[in-house]
Amino acid sequence: MKQGNKLLSLTLAVSFALGTSSAFAMSDKNLVVVTSFPTDVTDVYKTAFEKKYPEVKVEILSKKTTAGIKYLQETASNNKSDIFWASAPDAFEVLKDNQLLAQYTSSVAGIPDKVGSFPINDPDGYYKGFALSGYGIMWNERYMKAKKLPIPKEWEDLENPIYHKHIGMSAPSRSGTTHLTVEAILQGKGWQEGWATLKSISGNFKTVTERSFGVPDGVNSGSFGLGIVIDFFGLSSKATGFPVDFHYPTVTALVPANVGKIKNAPNDEAASAFIDFLLSEQGQELLLDKKIQRLPVNPAVYASTPEGFPNPFTGQKLGTVDFDLELSKSRYNVVNSLFDVMITYRLDELREATNAIAEAEQKAKQANNSEALELVSQAKALINQMPITAEQASDPEFAAIFTKKRKKKTDSVGARQAEVEQDWDNKVVANYEQATELAEKALDIL
Repeated sequence: MKQGNKLLSLTLAVSFALGTSSAFAMSDKNLVVVTSFPTDVTDVYKTAFEKKYPEVKVEILSKKTTAGIKYLQETASNNKSDIFWASAPDAFEVLKDNQLLAQYTSSVAGIPDKVGSFPINDPDGYYKGFALSGYGIMWNERYMKAKKLPIPKEWEDLENPIYHKHIGMSAPSRSGTTHLTVEAILQGKGWQEGWATLKSISGNFKTVTERSFGVPDGVNSGSFGLGIVIDFFGLSSKATGFPVDFHYPTVTALVPANVGKIKNAPNDEAASAFIDFLLSEQGQELLLDKKIQRLPVNPAVYASTPEGFPNPFTGQKLGTVDFDLELSKSRYNVVNSLFDVMITYRLDELREATNAIAEAEQKAKQANNSEALELVSQAKALINQMPITAEQASDPEFAAIFTKKRKKKTDSVGARQAEVEQDWDNKVVANYEQATELAEKALDIL
């Protein structure tokens, strides 16, 4: 190591030991952070970090998780980014596989190796967990009271026809956190039952939002009553005074939100300082900001949390799913495409079928009409049909077909991906239409 680099490292180490800012040499470019986090998070950390290290100017590049990955892939030959900072661990696995992350050992102590059975940090040292997140349901209490809707506790509760057009969710192809929610349900319930649950809930959707932030915004404003969200959306809305609440269903996962240093980072020392700041007690305490409300990875920080704040290190079970990161990574784009084809782009058809089935089922049960109930059962089976199996979804050769996501239905993708998705769409539309017809036939009988 050159003498200048030794002095630079020593100066930074002394700064951390004293807990105060100290000038250190860096390139003349800003510390560039590529992140999917909203400004409510990034502004707080940018301000605090720049106060601690006034010589560093933090530049935030706000990108959706998948767009951030693509950006780093496309700029790898002339990298100008220092940090990738996002919630989805499978996104970091993609960057790690692409050899776009640099290994880093933090000097911060006191953070456990695991939460439950899930590693907080990458065992190979390419990224660090800085906060924990679970997935669940938030609701607007005033809306629920005005509409006389019961408070749901489990995913299955949202299948109740009483919630028709009262639920909002973003698409997993547009949100890394939503993708994790979908994966948690699929892993917790299994491929077939998981998708059946998702489609049944989706038939009650009012909307699929373009960004994950659109879900809490919709619930906060009362545009719809319930939202399927990552926990901090619900917790932060509640903490800042909105009339909302949040609940973890039994089938959910608790996984880390992460930070990693980009390979060949222009400002390597500043990037190291940023990671250690996130993991320090000062940085961890910022997670308790009312606008952030994320779960710290440092157990010591929970001494400062308000009563009732979730604490995964005290034996409080916040989910039953032992999240399989490799499984999620193996079918990442396939799951996103399936959701869009079956739900996002066919929401009207799915809602119509779901509503018809619910009406027919209610009347058939009241009349105790076995013929009508059999038609309802056939209609449900059509809705729940999947175009591929779980094994196909994770097959490397098949998964490799899905190289691009659409921001909208009309966006072009590769010829093979388009062919497969069109085949899925043909089957889905036919099934939804036939399911609606069967439900209407049951109603005619009644």
